Parts: sequence; C-alpha cells; structure tokens
Amino acid sequence: MPVRIEEFETGDLPNGPSVPEQVLTYLYANQDQAFTRSEIATGIGEDPNTVGTALSRLKQRDLVRHKGEYWAITADLGRVRDAYELHAITERLNEEDEGIDPDAWDDVAPDEPHPSERD
Repeated sequence: MPVRIEEFETGDLPNGPSVPEQVLTYLYANQDQAFTRSEIATGIGEDPNTVGTALSRLKQRDLVRHKGEYWAITADLGRVRDAYELHAITERLNEEDEGIDPDAWDDVAPDEPHPSERD
C-alpha cells in the first residue's frame, strides 16, 4: 500500500503486521487448503513479488510447505506457535528497551573469547 511522501519523510508510516505475518495468518486461517503465490497476495492485499519473498523465507524456517505452484502452512503448527511467541517476545523487549544498539553492544563486549571458546 503506498504512503504519502510526507508520511515517508517524517517516518509516520503504517504499523500493521508484516507481510510474513499476514501470510502465516492467512494460511493458518485456511489450513485445509493450499494456494498459489498470487492467490495469497490477493487474499492479503499485497504485491505478489513481496509475498513470494516472504514465502521463500518462511519455507527456509519450515513454517510453510511448497509443492509445485502451491503453498500451505506447515503441518507442525507447534512450530508456527513457537515462532510467533518468539517474535512477540522480541517485539515486546524491543519496545521496552528500544532494541539493541550494535555500537553500544560492541563497546562492552569483552576483548578475550569466552572460556568455552578457547582451545
């Protein structure tokens, strides 16, 4: 969905679910069926190329199945639940502490390897 350039410039962007979240929600709600990339894109109102990228990444994480042109949610719904819970916890922690600043992380990292990593 396009946004006005003013929204883009100010960073006041929509904060809805990501495309991968939308894909998983759609496939979960329709777990008794398999869909083409285009059908999923139409179902969630997103660009088919964006949906294709999301599907490939979800497949790498074993959250969806793929046969021919068709996609379906994994049969292991516990895996989907665990992935969602991890995502929700990470989002909550990022909101609480504003995420990890990589420079600050590097500043306090020890110079010596952890004892478990020594020869």
